[in-house]
Amino acid sequence: MINFIITAIKIIFLLGFLVLIHEGGHFLVAKLCKVRVNEFAIGWGPTLIKWQGKETKYALRLLPIGGFVSMEGEEERSEKEGSFSKASIPKRLAIIVAGGLVNIVFGLLVYFILASTQGGYQTTVIDTVVPGYAAEQNGLQAGDEIIKINGKKIRNEYDYQDIMENAGEEELTLLIKRNGEEKELKVKPSKITYNSTGIYFGVAGEEITTEIVALYPGSSAEKAGIQVGDKILKVNGEDMHEDPYQVAEAIETLQTDKVIFTIERNNEILDISLKPDIMVEYKLGVQFKTAENTFFNNVYYGFWNTKEFAVSMIDNIKLLFSGKVSTNQLMGPIGISEVVAQTSGIRDFVSMLALVSLSLGVTNLLPFPPLDGGRVVFLLIEWFRKKPLQEKTELSIQMAGFMLLIGLSIYIAYQDILRIF
Repeated sequence: MINFIITAIKIIFLLGFLVLIHEGGHFLVAKLCKVRVNEFAIGWGPTLIKWQGKETKYALRLLPIGGFVSMEGEEERSEKEGSFSKASIPKRLAIIVAGGLVNIVFGLLVYFILASTQGGYQTTVIDTVVPGYAAEQNGLQAGDEIIKINGKKIRNEYDYQDIMENAGEEELTLLIKRNGEEKELKVKPSKITYNSTGIYFGVAGEEITTEIVALYPGSSAEKAGIQVGDKILKVNGEDMHEDPYQVAEAIETLQTDKVIFTIERNNEILDISLKPDIMVEYKLGVQFKTAENTFFNNVYYGFWNTKEFAVSMIDNIKLLFSGKVSTNQLMGPIGISEVVAQTSGIRDFVSMLALVSLSLGVTNLLPFPPLDGGRVVFLLIEWFRKKPLQEKTELSIQMAGFMLLIGLSIYIAYQDILRIF
């Protein structure tokens, strides 16, 4: 019972707080732009607490899954003083994007603070050269600092990994610093092949489990009929003891071209056979030194870690719209609540708060009605046309977008429930 209460408090606080700062962004910018705010509410449904300010009614409602800022002339155009519809387009744009921007800035700021207090970052100074790989064969040494690869600045391990993930068999030009002097080396990466099934494992509490939370689109596992929510029990008859690392090792060291997964699905045990994909990657064969745990180093690497986090978020959205990520992998309030319930410790919870805040901000600014990004599109159209769309036309588009959004939300909620149960 106590765990349930704690979980409920965590979920309510996370959702309520993120809605508060989102709607607070709209509210504050509206006030700065002299637009009248009739009501500022957190939550939906019956009103629990309300009070009337000089101009605005403030309300706390029962369901902490949303909120709103009701401005004069926002839903229906009004000629009254302080009307949203009478404000200039730049002011209206500022009010609309403020909510999403507040969530994005908050998420990045919190993530940066966490990243800057983490430590243990990898430098670009080589600690070990792996025998038999390209680095050793081309004269790289322990103590060398990799400054650039193909003219691109290498600041941290993420820059290095980004280059290597896209490296082929072509020769790379490395600019290194050795004993205070810069030197250029030509290195052709070593080609490495390995087995992959395209499965991603989940987390239960503090432990990684063999429950599948995602499948890479088009992977051998997806083609064979493995589903999100399946739990791998055995690989080729060998018990995996719910250890995902053991599963990964078993796949990587296969002596045949076929693997048989024994899985648990809806309390039923199934055997699924598939042929793993043969993946290719290219490596130099170096391991980097760990940065000293100093304030300057933590801030430096924390900044670039945050930048990488933001870029990965944008890349994931691009993958979604390009069809490379399935909508089955999207997560709604139910799925988020489940993940939040599994967080342990303040740092883990705050990290989730930052992630959800950034996701909420970016998603809300997508150019799709009735999201704020869709309203931005209407304003830009009005700016270029020198007049707004007909109110009836705009409302029809908003309603169509709303119905599609409701449908998508129901589908995501259904997928969340399947993953949980």
